[in-house]
Amino acid sequence: MASISSLGVGSNLDLSTLLTQLQTAESQPLVALQQRQVSYTSKLSAYGTLQSSLGTLQAAAKKLSDPALFQGVKAASSAADVLTAAAGGTAAAGTYAVEVTQLAQSQSLVAAGQASTTTAVGSGTITIDFGTVTGGTLDAATGTYMGAGFAPDTARTAVPITIDGSNNTLAGIRDAINAAKAGVSASIVNDGSGTPNRLVLTSSQTGETSSMRVSVAGDAALQNLLNNDPAGTQNLRQTVAGQNAKLTVNGIAVTSASNTVKEAIQGTTLTLLKTGTSNLSTQADTAAVESAINDFVKAYNSLQATANTLTTYDQDSKTGAALVGDSTLRNLQTRIRQALTTPQAGGPNDMKVLSEIGVAFQKDGTMAVDSAKLKSALASNLAGVSGLFASATGSTAGYGKQLSALVDNLTSTGGALKVASDGMTASLKQLDEQYADMKTRVDAKVERYRAQFTQLDLLMSQMNSTSNYLTQQFASMQNSSK
Repeated sequence: MASISSLGVGSNLDLSTLLTQLQTAESQPLVALQQRQVSYTSKLSAYGTLQSSLGTLQAAAKKLSDPALFQGVKAASSAADVLTAAAGGTAAAGTYAVEVTQLAQSQSLVAAGQASTTTAVGSGTITIDFGTVTGGTLDAATGTYMGAGFAPDTARTAVPITIDGSNNTLAGIRDAINAAKAGVSASIVNDGSGTPNRLVLTSSQTGETSSMRVSVAGDAALQNLLNNDPAGTQNLRQTVAGQNAKLTVNGIAVTSASNTVKEAIQGTTLTLLKTGTSNLSTQADTAAVESAINDFVKAYNSLQATANTLTTYDQDSKTGAALVGDSTLRNLQTRIRQALTTPQAGGPNDMKVLSEIGVAFQKDGTMAVDSAKLKSALASNLAGVSGLFASATGSTAGYGKQLSALVDNLTSTGGALKVASDGMTASLKQLDEQYADMKTRVDAKVERYRAQFTQLDLLMSQMNSTSNYLTQQFASMQNSSK
């Protein structure tokens, strides 16, 4: 059977264009489905944007729902070069006169000088334990104690350090001590003398209880270099004594093994920097509360701006945004507005509405903050502001708690926004299935048209061939008769 390489060749008709036009006409329902898909996808995306804005608002509300926010205290030092302070959740407001008379420091011990850092010293085991030097006196010239005792700190376990042929030089001993992480840092100082290389051991911790006792089991040379017991043989020289920090707080003496002093003032951590005096004040951190309230208002206004964008209607193009006329969005806005305008329960002297702290709704639906009124409310009645937003565990009072719970209700399973989003997702899935089914039918019909046009082309081609043949025969007969 003859075949047609291109529609219309056999019949000399524009069948290809006709087939394209038929395909376009048959595909019109597909175009309508695609338009619905675009609309539903835009709506689903808009719900996602709305949920993101709700999440931001909920985060701001949760921050305000925590009573700890309103119990925050900040500390300020009048002499930041003497000490700094940080107040924790248990700190109370107050003023304190602090005098630092001594800083905590780590003990340092220095060994006798060696001519070389690479010459073998000796082998053995070094054990360094920590404790307090008791009694006796320190000879400043020799850096050794006379008549002293040593009380070990039983809470700390000594780490044995092995010195052998692989590390028995001064440099090797230094590296072995550092590698052991035994609570001591070792270094070598060159003092410029004939035997300049001196091993220096420094306790990693400050305080009297971190004084060192060094015991050596092994070669006499290693023992002579490092054995050091404040109550006995002392081959090391103390250049810096381990000592506690000493200070007074309102005249009360305080000692600390560290320059970071915790709980000398309730809930407050002091960082001592040098000796001197400072007046320390701790007071309610209203700035943090003010910032949280402003962030809450910004989050609410951002939600309103998002809602306005999603419901905008363009008069010129006669087109609307994805959620124009959407009942889910309207319901959501109404419920949030109602939650924030419903007065809180409480006694006659308790704060009940946002306007009492300078937060009020505007004509355009947004909220605005009267900063002066808010600052005044925070300064005069911080507890009242706290009750307006937060409450104890088990209570549902407070705008912060109530709004956070409302957002959970809207976005969780069964909530209005969740139901609407799930509905759009289900509709899109159905449209995808409808589109696939309809496209299959359209493609099949177009293929039938194509087959019919091909048959038409073949038939017309055959008829044209027959016509041409007969024309030729008639012409030949006429020529023969002449």
